[in-house]
Amino acid sequence: RADQGHSHAEPGPDLAEVRGQLEARRAMEIALAGGHCMVMIGPPGSGKTLLARTIPGLLPPLDDDEARVATVIASVSGTEPIGGLVRTRPFRAPHHTISHVAMVGGGPHMSPGEVTLANHGVLFLDELPEFDRSTLEALRQPLEDGQVAIARVGRAAVFPARFQLIGTMNPCPCGHAGEGDGRCRCGPGIVSRYSGRISGPLRDRMDLWVHMPRVEPREYVAGAAPEGSALVGARIARARRRQIERGNQQNCRLTGRTLKAACRLGGAEQAHAIRLAELEGWSARGIERLLRVARTVADLAGCETVEGHHLDEAARFRSPSWQRAGLEAAG
Repeated sequence: RADQGHSHAEPGPDLAEVRGQLEARRAMEIALAGGHCMVMIGPPGSGKTLLARTIPGLLPPLDDDEARVATVIASVSGTEPIGGLVRTRPFRAPHHTISHVAMVGGGPHMSPGEVTLANHGVLFLDELPEFDRSTLEALRQPLEDGQVAIARVGRAAVFPARFQLIGTMNPCPCGHAGEGDGRCRCGPGIVSRYSGRISGPLRDRMDLWVHMPRVEPREYVAGAAPEGSALVGARIARARRRQIERGNQQNCRLTGRTLKAACRLGGAEQAHAIRLAELEGWSARGIERLLRVARTVADLAGCETVEGHHLDEAARFRSPSWQRAGLEAAG
């Protein structure tokens, strides 16, 4: 069915196959280490989908509690035969024609949707602006609460939906805005309307934005072989363990005093975070996103406290990616 997502039981391509795109590779490592939602923006052929397909090979297996929940979900949904505890983290990739019910769940049998099938894993949406607006808006509740409530006539259900959203999009309908070679024929209004298909509230829940330019042929053919999935996956697993040992939750879930306590910012680092926020005009929620990502950068480096260079790297993946991609951010 066109609206049916799929989960990869076997790892996809190795990360070593993704040539160039060092910034995007780094953003993916940070996103998976901290459970952060991320959007990749770039023209067709820049490697967005290829990079996303490496995710199953980068994720650590489910722990015992997560595996029990995943096994129950798989059993209820009937998506695959159950021969024991499900240990592989789900990677769901529904087509953009997916219906609202197939995404969030419901229907005549109150079946779980893609957001539940992706619980404790990744929901990958290729070409975000092509999805129905109401279907995308339905992701806001589970992204915020980690569960989805469904009400039908005489029936109600609450399903777990603690997933990580990874999306891709072209910079414009033709895909060539911001390349500087004159191939884009989309007017400013068209570019703005295209990016505006992702609402402000949903965009506000994305921690990392990364621009992926087209890879130059020389870099693709003659460039040095990059790190593979085994090395990067090991770093991701170590960073995740640090988070669980420190606060029993991933950095993407940290807020308020818990987030500040985890970051342990010194006076100089506090002043630096304030300068970054003032420079970009970030709201309180934007500052929290910065700190969450910076905490993950520090965890990947094995640092107990968040330092200035961790903040700087986190800031690179904030909203300025829209300007670098040649987009006009719509409200």
